[in-house]
Amino acid sequence: MADDDDGLDINFDEGKGGKSKEIALVIVVLAMLLALTDLLGQSAQMLTLQTNIEASNLWGFYQAKAIRQTILETSADGLEANLAPSMDADQRKALQERITHWRADASRYESDPATKEGRRELRDRATAIEHERDEAERKHKRYKPATVAFHIAIVLASSAIITGMMLLLRGALIVGGLGCLFLLAGLLA
Repeated sequence: MADDDDGLDINFDEGKGGKSKEIALVIVVLAMLLALTDLLGQSAQMLTLQTNIEASNLWGFYQAKAIRQTILETSADGLEANLAPSMDADQRKALQERITHWRADASRYESDPATKEGRRELRDRATAIEHERDEAERKHKRYKPATVAFHIAIVLASSAIITGMMLLLRGALIVGGLGCLFLLAGLLA
C-alpha cells in the first residue's frame, strides 16, 4: 500500500477485484492507440488542407490560361477580320505573322506537354490532386470515430478501476475494439 502526500491510499496490487494492474495496462494500450490515431488523423487533415490549396492554385492557373487563350484567339480573329486586300504587302505580312504568333500561343495555352502548364495538363494535375485530397479526407473521417472510441474506452476502463465493476472493463474492451476497427479502416482507406 502506498501513501502519497495527499493522504490517498492507493493499492495497485490488490485494487478492486485484484485487477487494477491489468486494467491499467489496458488503459496504457488504449492511450497509445489514441495517440497513434490522433497523429494519423492530424496528418490526414493536414494533407487534406495542403492538397486542397494546391488543387485550388492549379485551377486558378488553369483559369488564367483560359483567359489568356481567349484574349489571344479573340485578338487574332479581330486582326484577321481587319486584314484588307488593299493593304500594303509588308503591312499585310506583318499582321499575318502577328496572327500566326497569337494562334500558336493560344494553342500552347491549350496544351503544352513540354512545360506541363497547358490547360489540359493543368486540368489533369488538378484532378489528380483533388483525388489525393479526397482520399486524405476519407482517412481523416475514419480516424475521428476511432479517436472518440478510444477516449470513451479509456474512461470506461478508468471507471472500472474506481468502481471495481468488471462490466465497465468489458465495455471498454468492446468500445476499444470498435476504435481499432475504425483505425484499421483509416489505414486501409
